[in-house]
Amino acid sequence: MEEKSKDPLHGKRLDAILEELVEYYEGFEKLGEQINIKCFTENPSINSSLKFLRKTDWARTKVESLYLYVLRQKKRNETKNGN
Repeated sequence: MEEKSKDPLHGKRLDAILEELVEYYEGFEKLGEQINIKCFTENPSINSSLKFLRKTDWARTKVESLYLYVLRQKKRNETKNGN
């Protein structure tokens, strides 16, 4: 029997993470306020951001950390709202 990974990033594609963050922050403008990098603040798009994040480890790490934070916030809100 296979063990399931407890790591929320396990098996999660970078494009899915980025799309979820853009949706959560209601666009690149607010996402760029959370992580101030050019690919989010100047002519942002999913594709250009992915290209940058795939070759820039420090930026990808920031995105993954923010994603983990958002997951915790969503879980906290669900618990608070009794869902």
